[in-house]
Amino acid sequence: MKIGICLPYMKAGLTRQDYLDWFRLVEAGPFHAVSCGERVHGPTFDMRVVLSAAAAVTERVEITPTLYVLPMHSAVRVAKEIATLDILSDGRVRKVCVGYGGRDKDYAALEATFRGRYGRMDRQVQEMRRVWAGDEIIPGGGTIGPELPPERQPKLLAGAMGPKSIARCAQWADGLYAWSGNGDAQELKNTFAMADAAWQDAGRQAAPYRMGGFWYTLADDGQQKLYDYVYEYLAIAGPEIASMMAESVHRSSEDAVLEALDNAEAAGCEELFMVPATAELVEIERLVALLSRR
Repeated sequence: MKIGICLPYMKAGLTRQDYLDWFRLVEAGPFHAVSCGERVHGPTFDMRVVLSAAAAVTERVEITPTLYVLPMHSAVRVAKEIATLDILSDGRVRKVCVGYGGRDKDYAALEATFRGRYGRMDRQVQEMRRVWAGDEIIPGGGTIGPELPPERQPKLLAGAMGPKSIARCAQWADGLYAWSGNGDAQELKNTFAMADAAWQDAGRQAAPYRMGGFWYTLADDGQQKLYDYVYEYLAIAGPEIASMMAESVHRSSEDAVLEALDNAEAAGCEELFMVPATAELVEIERLVALLSRR
């Protein structure tokens, strides 16, 4: 199982040097890839800019957006961004995750329509592939670059959870990004089983690529920091749900993190992204030491 790490992007006050330190440690570590998520509201940093910086100052790790909330954006603009990021990383954008998102206020802030986002993403994926194939999107306008030849086009993985959305994505996705906040083996297995069934029902010849993810921390006083992070992340759902979810997550010790890694591997993850609850460098340093003993 290949292991990647998500960059911090939800903490206020991060500096250029903070990110440079993260890039340096990730590049030097045993990680297969580096990722970043997308949020609009709150003290969040822009996924595209953060990953562009990572692409420019690293040489080895894959650069993986996890994920574009695609229906909030122009498909043409996203296709152009991904092709540009692939060039800046010298071909290291090999997978891109796209999803529907559930934050209507993020949509509103970007003047995008929340309603109809499921059908819109189906069409957007096709439009992105047309851009990469060099098709004219606007008659007479010519192609939209930069060029991204077939062998450089990334796999598109769907960040979907429910059976209906997974079945819909099975029509076009190359795989699934399955999320389990606490790294639960059965939760991941169930999601991948839904994907396998959906791919089969869609008549797909290749099995879906299996990517997973969970929250963790190895910082001091980690359980409280993990609770605070998850609560803040899910506060939009209301205090009762946010508190319930935050209390259910406990990957805040070496043994707990190792168990979650074993869970993901047992569930069939081909690739796993670990999402730290803090921006402290010990999240990487201690994880590197832990992985060396696994």
